[in-house]
Amino acid sequence: MKVRSSFAVLVAAGALGWAQGPPGGPGRLGTGPRFLGAEAGVPRRVVKGAPFSGDLITESTETLPDGNHIRQTSTVHLVRDSEGRTRREASLAGLGALASGGSAQQVIFIYDPVAGASYALDPVHKTGTRSPWAATMLRSRVAGAVERWRDARADGNQTPKVETIGPMTIEGLTAQGTRSTVTIPPGEIGNEAPIQIVTERWYSADLQMAVLTKRSDPRSGEIITRLTNVTRSEPSPALFQVPADFKVTDRAAQRFGARSGASGQ
Repeated sequence: MKVRSSFAVLVAAGALGWAQGPPGGPGRLGTGPRFLGAEAGVPRRVVKGAPFSGDLITESTETLPDGNHIRQTSTVHLVRDSEGRTRREASLAGLGALASGGSAQQVIFIYDPVAGASYALDPVHKTGTRSPWAATMLRSRVAGAVERWRDARADGNQTPKVETIGPMTIEGLTAQGTRSTVTIPPGEIGNEAPIQIVTERWYSADLQMAVLTKRSDPRSGEIITRLTNVTRSEPSPALFQVPADFKVTDRAAQRFGARSGASGQ
């Protein structure tokens, strides 16, 4: 079944995560099979004492040579508790080529550093996979390194000019901004004229994550990712638990030194 196959590919790719580095750190937007720039990778670190819930909305706009526009929007619901557990709810329709016929099947990712495990859940078929926390963090570091390498290549390996902007209030949160400008000189990648790529990133110290990111590249268009509908209250513990009627299979992880198997939950 194509939808379930897409879910398996998504789990193998390593889920999608948060922008939790400090200003100027990892997590820049780029291209590839992801939730329209919702910053690939599982949580890069555990953030305690900053619970919240909200919607991460990503909008991309690409202008074609004939003046036509391609606009896409995706929404991911995010939840984090005071212990650093996180939950992401998204739709396979936001995965582009990985989705099947625009299917809106929901997928849920739970990252639980307290229990030392991560889960990818398929609520339609009530199944899921479980990965050990060490393997989850290793995949996150690898994904971050690959993303930084890809972005460097896309920017012509040019050193960005970084400046501080702001602060600005976003969703009731004080956010400090940074603007990174990369100028690719003529001839660097076969371009006749200079190409300027501008990325703005607004970071909330209270949530310890980016709450607004804008990237403008004349070759691909503009991508804006913003956190909305923010609630700072403690979420229900049930959100970070796998329902009792789900069948959970341990992800084969011999390359991480773990034994594979299957179990009910």
